[in-house]
Amino acid sequence: MSVFVILYFACLIIASCLAAFYEKRGPFILLFSLTLISFVLGIVGGTGALRFIAIAAAALAFAAGVSYSFREFLVLLMPKNLGKELKTAPLTAAFGMFVIFTYAIAAIFAPWIAPFGESEVIASSFAPADENMLLGADQLGRDMFSRIIYGARNSVGLALSATIAAFVLGAGAGLLAATKGGWFDQFMGRFADVIMSIPSLIFALLMLSIFGPQVYVIIIAVAIIYAPRVFRLTRAVAGNVVVMDYIEAAKLRGEKDSYLIRKEILPNSTAPLIAEFGLEFCFVFLLVAGLSFLGLGIQPPTADWGSMVRENATLISFGDITPLIPAAAIALLTVAVNFVVDWMLFRSSGLKEQ
Repeated sequence: MSVFVILYFACLIIASCLAAFYEKRGPFILLFSLTLISFVLGIVGGTGALRFIAIAAAALAFAAGVSYSFREFLVLLMPKNLGKELKTAPLTAAFGMFVIFTYAIAAIFAPWIAPFGESEVIASSFAPADENMLLGADQLGRDMFSRIIYGARNSVGLALSATIAAFVLGAGAGLLAATKGGWFDQFMGRFADVIMSIPSLIFALLMLSIFGPQVYVIIIAVAIIYAPRVFRLTRAVAGNVVVMDYIEAAKLRGEKDSYLIRKEILPNSTAPLIAEFGLEFCFVFLLVAGLSFLGLGIQPPTADWGSMVRENATLISFGDITPLIPAAAIALLTVAVNFVVDWMLFRSSGLKEQ
C-alpha cells in the first residue's frame, strides 16, 4: 500500500508541475487542490480514502481524455467553420456531446445492441449477474441491461417528442405574438400566465388520471405545461428583433407576417431558442421520468428508466445498487445536456475566452 501511496502522490506532483510549467492555470489549480485534499484525507481516512480519491481522479482523467478525443473527432468530421467553433468547446461540452452521441446510438440501434428483448423473461426474479446477464434480472426475470438499452429509446424518445411538441407550440405562438402585437399579444401573454400558474406535476397527474397514461396523452400534457415557458422566451427574443429597422423596411415593402417570421425574425433568434430547447428537454425528461416512477408514464412491459427504478427499488434494501443504474442514466443525460447548453449560451452571448 505504501508503494501505491508514493506513486499516487508522485503522479499528482509531476502533473501539477507540468501544468505550472506550461502555464495552464485551471489544470494546475485542479491538480494542486487534489493533492492537498488527498494529503488531508490520507491523514484522516488512511489508505482506503486515498484509494477512493485515486479511482475518482482516474475516472475524471479518463473522461477528460475521451472528451478531448471525441472533440477532435468532431472537428475532423465537420465543415471548416463549424469545426473551428467546436475546437473552442470546453471539455465539459465535449463530454456532454459524447454522452448525447452514446445515448443516440443506444436508442437507434437498441435491437442490435441489447442481447435480449425488452420484455423477454430469461431467468428467475432478481437473478444475479452472470456471463449472460451483465446486470442481472429484474423482478420478472428480464435482463436489466437489455431493458436499460431499450429504455434509452423509449424514455429519451418520449421526452424528445414532448419537447418538440412544446417547443413548436410555444415558439410558434411567441413569434406570431411578437409579429402581430396588439390585443393578440396581450391575450397570448395572459393565457400563458394562467397555464404557468398551475403546478406542472399536478396538471400532468390530472390529465393522465382523466385520459389514461397513453403516450399521446403524456406528449399533449407535457406540451401544454412547457409551451408557455417557451412562449415567454420566444416573445422576449422576437420582441427585440421586430423593432429593428430592417423589419420596418420589410413591412413597408408589403411583406406578410409569414415572411417576416421565416426570413427575418426566426434566423436572428435561433441561438437562444436552441439553448432553450436543451433546457426544456432536461425539464421534460425529468418530468416524464417522475411520472413513470409514479406509475403514470410509459406502461409495462415497455422498458422505461423511471419505472425500472420503482420496480426494482426493493433491491436497494439488500445492498444491490442495480436500481440506481437507470437513475444514474437519467442524471447523466441531464448533466450532459446542461454542459452543452451552457457552452451554447456562452457562445451566443458574444463572450470570448480569455
